[in-house]
Amino acid sequence: MTTNWRQRAACRGLDPELFFPASDEEAEEARVICAICPVRQPCLEHALAHREREGVWGGCTERERRRIVRQRRKSA
Repeated sequence: MTTNWRQRAACRGLDPELFFPASDEEAEEARVICAICPVRQPCLEHALAHREREGVWGGCTERERRRIVRQRRKSA
């Protein structure tokens, strides 16, 4: 299943460096691509489940993913 969503990702074939910006402020270009991606949610869930520390996944930066994890813990 992991391979399946990755094959349909809007970022497939693009320069990976685009999705590993130096700061959150530089993540906008990646976010634009993620916004139109048909597999944005599975990508984000993958990053959350595997505790991805770097990069933009599912349109979220590391800081945003940490916030999501905290919110989910509070809700559980």
